[in-house]
Amino acid sequence: MKKILFSSHAENKFVILKHHGFDVSKETIISTIEGPDKVEAGYKSRKVAQKNIDESHVIRVIFEELPTMVKVITFYPGRRKRYEDQL
Repeated sequence: MKKILFSSHAENKFVILKHHGFDVSKETIISTIEGPDKVEAGYKSRKVAQKNIDESHVIRVIFEELPTMVKVITFYPGRRKRYEDQL
């Protein structure tokens, strides 16, 4: 697997989500990219990896696959019921 780097926005997202009571680790984000339940095309040739993280939530990771690395742009939790029909 290519090296995974986090944008400054993604780094800040860990703090923002923790402040809102949704603690996500870098390991969760990396495992979502390396073993997603689903990957779909995103904006500007980015990809969106999605993985179930508990009974009611998924994590969605927006990333760019570059020749030498994968760059995480951002990520966000979502309610499974919103995305289940897409799995």
